[in-house]
Amino acid sequence: MRVIGRRTALSALGLLAVFGPAAAAQSIKDAARAPAPKFVDDDVLLAVLRGSWRPAADVARDPQRHPLESLTFWGLQPGMTVADLQPGAGYWTQILAPYAARTHGRYIAGVADLSNPQVSEAARRGRAAFEARFSDTAIYGHVEYANFGSASGPFAPPETVDLVLTSRELHNWAPMKKLDKIMGDSYAALKPGGILAVEDHRADPGPEAPGWSNGYIATETVVVAAGRAGFHLDGSSEVNANPADTKNYPFGVWTLPPTRQSAEPGKPVDPNFSRARYDAIGESDRMTLRFKKPG
Repeated sequence: MRVIGRRTALSALGLLAVFGPAAAAQSIKDAARAPAPKFVDDDVLLAVLRGSWRPAADVARDPQRHPLESLTFWGLQPGMTVADLQPGAGYWTQILAPYAARTHGRYIAGVADLSNPQVSEAARRGRAAFEARFSDTAIYGHVEYANFGSASGPFAPPETVDLVLTSRELHNWAPMKKLDKIMGDSYAALKPGGILAVEDHRADPGPEAPGWSNGYIATETVVVAAGRAGFHLDGSSEVNANPADTKNYPFGVWTLPPTRQSAEPGKPVDPNFSRARYDAIGESDRMTLRFKKPG
């Protein structure tokens, strides 16, 4: 198996506050020379990735989403309890739920908070559709659902989860001032030594847009928020890097695939919008980080 990314003992960006820019730059160089971690091939994961139930559109995205390398880097292991926060359309659910079912693990989806009276009807309908989509226990096992949102309680009892995944959501939570809550809830749910797996659109090396309006978030913002909750950065991978991503588009990151936005929100698709340049770039440049809860 080819594993992309290198283990680091401490976040290089986290070093900025302690040692200053020069030492941080040196630590980045040192981390780049560090040996890659070694993992054993996971035949169950390989079989799940080839599963006939996976939508063709998801499979077509694999060369840009790198599910095998990402999950291996994050440290997925048989029998784990995995919590997936706001799984969206279910790209990762199509992989992680069958994997949990086949390895005697658990998969928890953090979805619309039905206990919150302010949750929209659209969100309620979306959750119902999601649950229906993953109701086939022969494929997905018994998917568990947890209320998750800005006012929700814990999504799992304390210290019962092995891995929490947040994929392409931190840039949405930051403007809503939910980062500290999400990080705190994740820290509480994870067992000592548990993993917080992060993938998100990376603003680096440029600055963040005001209010994260273009969908890109800085690695430093994520590292600092995780650190406030008690996490330490255990590793960083370039598996989801895309150097062609200029991060300067008319509709932010959503101009790129897979969203392919061509008009302002709420307006119809613009048939005259030229997509060729943006489609050629592909999906965004993304950070791929592994945090650990001490213990």
